Amino acid sequence: MRTRHSKIPQRLLHGIAACALPTAIAVGAPAHAQTAANGDAEAIVLRPLSFFKVNDLDFGSIIASNTAGTVRIAPDGTRSASGGAALAGGNAEPARFAGLGTYNRQVNIALSPHNIWITGPGQRMRVRDFEIGSTPTAILSTSPVRFRIGAPLGNYNFPVGATLYVNANQAPGDYSGTFTITLNYL
Repeated sequence: MRTRHSKIPQRLLHGIAACALPTAIAVGAPAHAQTAANGDAEAIVLRPLSFFKVNDLDFGSIIASNTAGTVRIAPDGTRSASGGAALAGGNAEPARFAGLGTYNRQVNIALSPHNIWITGPGQRMRVRDFEIGSTPTAILSTSPVRFRIGAPLGNYNFPVGATLYVNANQAPGDYSGTFTITLNYL
């Protein structure tokens, strides 16, 4: 989980620069000149009964005040603030996990710990009240927290939201921490 201002993978930045330079050369060269550029290709091949993180939990940019407050990211991606925390920018998103099992199989979800601390240049902040969301491929029940794999091919994905507790006079900067999701295929 991270708070950040932008999310551009470093490899992508290199790919953009590598493609822009040959294009500029081709435009200024005579019609009979040739240029070439390399691109990257990536894939994830899933093994049965596995899952992986698609993206991190990101509370986005926040403006702190002299009063404590909270910022909540719901599993559906909506973001809200209360107290002395104000929202800035629109770069927030819930965490998202995906995987492969078998159609109609039940999967128990364990989240540990139930609250964590994120650290940065100022006082640490607590993240708690994690919420796991339901999707068409991961149909959630809450007691116990589990889902049924709803896709005929066995693939699924689900979002995770939470609430960040922002301290009064929180120092500006990037804050991060880690939480663990464990799945038990039944």
